[in-house]
Amino acid sequence: MHINISNSETGNNKGSSGQLVSYLEKENRQTQNLKYEPEYWFNAQRQDIQSYEVRYRIDDNIAKLMKDEAKFFLINISPSEKEQLHLIEEYGVEGAKQELKRYANKVMNDYAKNFKKNHVNSNEDILYYGKFENHRYYTFKDEEVKNNLAKRGEQKPGQHMHVQIIVSRKDITNNIRLSPLNNSRGTNAAHSLKVGQFDRVAFKQKAEKEFDQTFDYDRELKETFKYSNILKNGSYEQKLEIKEKVREANLLKEQLNKQPELVQNEKQTIQHQQSQY
Repeated sequence: MHINISNSETGNNKGSSGQLVSYLEKENRQTQNLKYEPEYWFNAQRQDIQSYEVRYRIDDNIAKLMKDEAKFFLINISPSEKEQLHLIEEYGVEGAKQELKRYANKVMNDYAKNFKKNHVNSNEDILYYGKFENHRYYTFKDEEVKNNLAKRGEQKPGQHMHVQIIVSRKDITNNIRLSPLNNSRGTNAAHSLKVGQFDRVAFKQKAEKEFDQTFDYDRELKETFKYSNILKNGSYEQKLEIKEKVREANLLKEQLNKQPELVQNEKQTIQHQQSQY
């Protein structure tokens, strides 16, 4: 599960959200002449939200924010292809889409709680709008485009269901400032009180756990956020340790294939070891 928080995919986030909202309407524009039902925006309360409402509400929720301050943030929720196939297998294509939307609302509930601020306790306390997307498209950053193997804007092959969420910098009352890019971790009490303490690592781990519990997904250690985070940011010793854990898990799986009668016991052993790590 890949979850990323950024300013915007279309430039900075210090002005109107209009450009980003328009960009996220791209699939609707591509299918508008094919008589397909447009993909509406959604949140915890509704699933029939029009793009103009998204832009108006986000742009209107900026009380006391200075010209050079962020007005909104973009959250990308992208399940891996394996996770997508798990959902499709369980719910079918259309069902998987609806389940992913419900999951996105749960993620935004965790997002609100992560700030640890009074009066911001659930996704009903924040202003956000989600947009489900079926595909991804090549950009100038992709190696296939650089090597003339694909054109910019072409649809990428494979499963690419994901959700893009625009969330306001201010809470639903337009009074409380919230910044998921704040790194104070409580060391600056005044700043933390102003924008909240947001632990992005804890947020991503909670979202991953939420997916596994909601959809009964058996996640391997190598698929976890902890694994990728250690490989990227961990010490040499931590990297060696977690790679050894993966090696041990792979050996156990090989043994399972040779001894089918021990599958259940060994599966429980692997799950226990991974949960303890």
